[in-house]
Amino acid sequence: MGTILVAYGSKEGQTEKIAGRIAVALAAHGHDVRTESVTDDAAAEALVDADAVLVGSSVHLGAHSKSVYGFVREHRDDIEARPNGFFQVSLSSALDDADARAEVATYIDEFVEESGWHPERMAAFGGALRYSEYGFLTRLVMKRIAADATGDTDASRDYEYTDWDEVESFAADFVEYVESTAGTAAGGAAV
Repeated sequence: MGTILVAYGSKEGQTEKIAGRIAVALAAHGHDVRTESVTDDAAAEALVDADAVLVGSSVHLGAHSKSVYGFVREHRDDIEARPNGFFQVSLSSALDDADARAEVATYIDEFVEESGWHPERMAAFGGALRYSEYGFLTRLVMKRIAADATGDTDASRDYEYTDWDEVESFAADFVEYVESTAGTAAGGAAV
């Protein structure tokens, strides 16, 4: 089995938590998995030895992580040279209405356009409200956003909206894709 890199950009930790859960699911299928923040040099180093790569980014105030953009732009050729995928984490992804779905699609379209990378597999997961980690101004802004989105404005607690079954399903789909790609690219040899 091959090595899969799960590289991520996370602000309050939910994208990191999701990357970790994906890594566990990939490892359960027999793959070696490295999980690295794109802000660390280790992510670029791990990419060299990776047989496949997933990149994850949080979305805050309508924008993906700048460090993820930088990582993808700098290493796009290396990422595209192997089976790859992208996942984003946002509050909008937790909502089940037409406006939220359109917003999530816009985030993905903007990421693809601005990064120049066209991931082979993509997913969007609900994030979290981490009031306990926000500064005063961010807490006020997030309470206003949450009032319209989820109604969860009690800043004395945190809220998690990630559908872990969706995360597991995406990881399983990615493993299947990686293994089928390796089988056809390497004359039937498994990654």
